[in-house]
Amino acid sequence: MEIAPLEMTPVKMSARSHLGETKVEEPTKSFGEVLTDALKKTNELQLTSDKLNAALAAGRIEDVSQVIVAGQKADLALQLTLQLRNRATSAYQEIMRMQV
Repeated sequence: MEIAPLEMTPVKMSARSHLGETKVEEPTKSFGEVLTDALKKTNELQLTSDKLNAALAAGRIEDVSQVIVAGQKADLALQLTLQLRNRATSAYQEIMRMQV
């Protein structure tokens, strides 16, 4: 009796529903695309915060809380981006120290 090896390729299952609730499978993004999208979002938050700060300084905003919230969102996004950069740099340096 011969034993066949296991197939390790991922299985994709798809089915069509006659009720119309079938979800369309979105293509998966690469790590680089996800990182680029995150950096763009961080930049957008920074620009929005700067724009609201300028509007507040010009006296066009009455509700200061939205300026503070936008500033905090931008600050948190920037801190996360810096931590990711630091971790990636640290991981790269650790790999470079490995002896082959």
